[in-house]
Amino acid sequence: MLYYIFRFLEQYDIPGAHLWSYISFRALLTLILALLISAWFGERFIKWMKRRKIFETERDPSIDPFGVEKKGVPTMGGIIIIVSILVPVILLCRIRNIYIILMIVTTLWLGFLGFMDDYIKIFKRNKEGLKGKYKIVGQISIGFIVGLTLWLSPDAVVRENVQVQQQNQEIVVKHKKEAVKSLKTTIPFVKNHNLNYSEVLGFLGKYKVAAGWVIFVLMTILVVTAVSNGANLNDGMDGMCAGNSAIIGSTLGVLAYVSAHIGFASYFDIMYIPQSEELVVFLCAFVGAMVGFLWYNAFPAQVFMGDTGSLTIGGIIGVCAVIIHKELLLPILCGIFFVESLSVIIQTQWFKIQKRKGKRVRVFRATPIHDNFRKLDSQLDATSTYILKGWPHRPFHESKITIRFWITTIILAALTIITLKMR
Repeated sequence: MLYYIFRFLEQYDIPGAHLWSYISFRALLTLILALLISAWFGERFIKWMKRRKIFETERDPSIDPFGVEKKGVPTMGGIIIIVSILVPVILLCRIRNIYIILMIVTTLWLGFLGFMDDYIKIFKRNKEGLKGKYKIVGQISIGFIVGLTLWLSPDAVVRENVQVQQQNQEIVVKHKKEAVKSLKTTIPFVKNHNLNYSEVLGFLGKYKVAAGWVIFVLMTILVVTAVSNGANLNDGMDGMCAGNSAIIGSTLGVLAYVSAHIGFASYFDIMYIPQSEELVVFLCAFVGAMVGFLWYNAFPAQVFMGDTGSLTIGGIIGVCAVIIHKELLLPILCGIFFVESLSVIIQTQWFKIQKRKGKRVRVFRATPIHDNFRKLDSQLDATSTYILKGWPHRPFHESKITIRFWITTIILAALTIITLKMR
């Protein structure tokens, strides 16, 4: 909104109005504004929730090896995150940008889905929350909408990168003059950096492009569902998910910036995506909201984000990666989310397999994997056998686990950016 106002005032030579045309100016302003809104609104939200005694389910201190008691902590803190993202975005972004529209819709859609889950847990006294099948349907639906929009919208186009060999034998990366619909995506550790979904289905002949778009939509659904569930599982310790997400969001901001800058896109040999620079502004709001939320969510937490926040966070990360054609980098960048999900799958599936044989065998002490590091052997089920019972040798405090997970995500983020130059 303010973007359009100041661009209008620019024609009247109003001092400073021209600054609003710079992505760097609006991005940094958005980050600061999101951080301030998160800190200011967060305090009032927490007080309001406490007055109405809307609390998370109390944690029994006996299950924590350090006897940490979390009683009377408000939940649904994801509302703080959503407000802190949307207000700066509406004020400072170009709202008519197709990518910003998709990000806003994703934020509201998954925010509402998570809110319904938290609402049922708190007000209906149902610890299970929203049924899993409804969550999956909601995640698949937004993935389908995003994928279909990117397929059909005339504004969602790219200028593909091509390598040109000059007379002096030097290879220079250039971009095609025309922006087109593209099924290419950036793939790590490969010389030419691109994977074309339609070429994978080349055996279909003239139908390969249509089939490629179907694969793209299915991939979008898979990415959104997987990342949002991974973020949801990662939200189990104070500051864990918010800190990891801030690091991931910062990395996506870098990737979005180089994808929107034709010079940097040529240097890194990736596709140039016109109009995607607005995603940098959105992601700065995202990072600012995460850091501001940490003001209250760091140990000991004064508020929990709940599914309202974690599902929204994962959806934003997934959709953004798909838009800038970097979804295949997410297994590296979101490695923590991936391992959290994988640990739960391994634990449940292995237990089911062994149970059919009449045995009660588990792999980890507890899952998601972060819980494995704070569980005491004395707290384990005596009727079960644990493959990794002695790992780690002693429990860690959750603040130490959280910071070490942050450090791991920083390493993965650096590796993700490095892959752009690793062929």
